[in-house]
Formats: sequence, structure tokens, C-alpha cells
Amino acid sequence: MTLDWFLPEGIYALVMITAFALGAFALSLPIAIAMSGAAVLGALLAGYGFPVRHLVEGMFGYIDTILIIATAMIFMKSVQAVGLLEAIAAWCIRKFRHQPLLLSIGVTLLIMFPGMLTGSSTACCLTTGALIAPILMQLGVSRVKTGALIAVAALLGMIAPPINIPVMIIGGGIDMPYVGFTIPLLAATIPPAIFAAMLLAWPSLRVKEGRDEAALEKELARMSAVPLTPRLCTPFIVLVILMVGEQLFPQIFPSLGMPLQFLIASASAFLTGQRLNFLDSATEAIRDALPVLGILMGVGMFIQVMTLNGVRGFVVLSALSIPEWALYLSIAVSIPLFGAISSFGAASVLGVPFMFALLAKDQIIVAAALSLIASLGDLVPPTALAGIFAGQVVGEQNYFKILKLCLIPSLVIVSWGIFFIAYAGPLASLLRF
Repeated sequence: MTLDWFLPEGIYALVMITAFALGAFALSLPIAIAMSGAAVLGALLAGYGFPVRHLVEGMFGYIDTILIIATAMIFMKSVQAVGLLEAIAAWCIRKFRHQPLLLSIGVTLLIMFPGMLTGSSTACCLTTGALIAPILMQLGVSRVKTGALIAVAALLGMIAPPINIPVMIIGGGIDMPYVGFTIPLLAATIPPAIFAAMLLAWPSLRVKEGRDEAALEKELARMSAVPLTPRLCTPFIVLVILMVGEQLFPQIFPSLGMPLQFLIASASAFLTGQRLNFLDSATEAIRDALPVLGILMGVGMFIQVMTLNGVRGFVVLSALSIPEWALYLSIAVSIPLFGAISSFGAASVLGVPFMFALLAKDQIIVAAALSLIASLGDLVPPTALAGIFAGQVVGEQNYFKILKLCLIPSLVIVSWGIFFIAYAGPLASLLRF
């Protein structure tokens, strides 16, 4: 971006970003605390004192998204507690065990699933990623490749529909409703997911020699201790009925909102016939979701103060002045790098200005592409949340080995996102939503 840093707004921007980086990296503060501290400093520097009203407004700016994440995590912990996730994983592996290509794609989509409901790459790594990792390694996929597949699938899961937090953040910045994104987000995420599956898992799954079939069968038997029946799938069935029914039959199904839909589907886990301590599951879910929820509150305060002191308009005007070819290069480089601090922060601080610069193109396609590129922040050191958690799941101490294998899929993801932006008009006509 061609920013004039000698303008007051440019100085405020530099101070806020520097304070944010120092807090997050030098002082090792939680991302939410670093963001809120940078927001307070930006307000003080601009002469607004300690703007309590603006900080509180910003903190609750993403309350809808926060409620969706919290209730979606409760849903995922509930279905995990009754054994549904393990039963589905065991069924998928048994079904496609002797069809390596379908198995690699199926496993990748399964890893993505929690992120699709929670909007969090961490949820993918710690739930289905943890379930699938030992099976993949027993099937012959190396430890590092397994970790890389989990990391990439986790990124794509957080972007795939129905829940995409970066798009919600970008939409909140330009007053664009979160409507009509399902097909564009599927088109943005499924092809890179298939590519990653074929690159990281398929070659190893094709080799059958050296497998410990007895150990594999023992693990599958443990995972399928609770048989996969329609009754066990009750939470998923209820969730699909509520979500699809609201869209197709609005005169019959009232608009409950996603948080209430997730809670109703979570409560239906009691109908599966399996033991469920709902309070423990909900407590664990909220505990796991707190870092993400805190980041969203910090992002809200950061953006609110950026709007108050003029930094946001400064960045938007700077983005509008960039030539188109340089704009694409800036998107491809700056959004993932800023995402090293927070992919959600990258969506708000950079995604919104870039969105304003691309308003002449189809907004839904562009927002979907920007969110796809922003997800790569979870692979950029030093935070690299997806890489670190994937390493923990597979038992790989040096997560840079995992990040190295993620390089080619990351380049594909960036290229796919830029392609979506460059050809947003034709793609909007092709993807009827």
C-alpha cells in the first residue's frame, strides 16, 4: 500500500501496529490483550483519552459471531462425547480403506468438518484431527505428512460453509449480510482440499506393504465401539433440519438464529441413547473457545478505535490508490503475513480495506477469496496455530517440518484466491447462489 506515514493517521497506524506486535511477540501477551492495549494506545495518541464507550461498543461488535462460535463448540463437544465423531471416522476409513483416492479425500473432508461448524482451525486439529492422525500413520502416511494434511485441512475447514468468521468480519466492515456464501465458499475450499489430499495422503495410502493391519483393526474397533446408527446421528439430523428448513420453508420453520439452532441440536444428543454430561461438555467447549472469542473482542476494539482516530479511512484510501496488479500482489503477501498475528485481525485490518478497493467486483466472490487467503495466517510463524496444534496431535516437536510441507498447498490456496478475485464476475455468473 502507498501509505503516507507522515500524516497523523499514518503515525497512529504505525503506533497501533507496533504496539500490537510488541505486545503479542515481545511480551508474549494473549492476542486479545495485545489488540485491546494497542486500541487504547491509539485512542490516547489521537487525543480521545480512554474511550470506554468505544471500547465497549467494539468489544461487542462481533457478539453475533461470538455466540455462533460458542454454541457451535458446545455442539461439537456434545457429539464428540456421545461417540458420534469416532463412529463416523471409523465408518469412513472402513468404507474406503481399499480405495486410496477416495479415502484421502474423505479423511480430509472429515478433518475439515469441525471448522465448518465452528469457524476455528484449532477445533479441526484437536477433534477430528486428533481422531484421524493415528489411523493415517498406521495406514502408512508419515508423521510429518499427517500433520501437514491436518493443518491444511483445518485452514480450509475454517473457511468452508456454513460458518466463516473472516467473511463475517469483512461483511461487518462494509455492511454486507452473511447471505449467499455457501456455494462460493465450497468452490473456494473443496478444490484446494482435494489437491492437498492427493499431494499429502494419497501417495502413501496407495502403498499397502508394511501396514500393521492388526493394530489398525484394533483402533477401528475401539472407535466404532458405539455403532453408527440413525439414532446416534440425531444431533446432525436435527441441525440439518433446522438450518435447511429455515431456508426452504420459512413459513413453517421460524427464524431461530444459528446459536439457538446449535443449542437445540446439542440438546438432542440426549436422544442418542448414550451417556452425556452436558454441563461438562459445555464447560470444556467454552474453555476451548475462549481464546478465539477473546480475539474477536480484541479485534472489535481495535477496529472501533481505528475508525475513531481515522486510521481505518486512511488505510482504505491507500488501498484504493493501488494499481490493480499491485493490489493483487499486496493481497497475496500482506494478508497472510498479518495473519501471523491473527487471521481474524488480518480479515478486519486488511480485508475490509481491500474489499473497499474491489467494490467494483462481485462482493460475495471477493469476500470469499479474501477469507481464503486470510486463513493462511494460521500457518505463518511465530503463531502458526494450525501448524503448532497439528504438530502436537501427531507428536512432532519441530512444527517447521510440518510448515515446510504446507508450502505448496499454501501457494495453491493463494493462487486460487487471487484467481477468484481476478475473475469474480464470470465466477459469480457461473456459481448461481
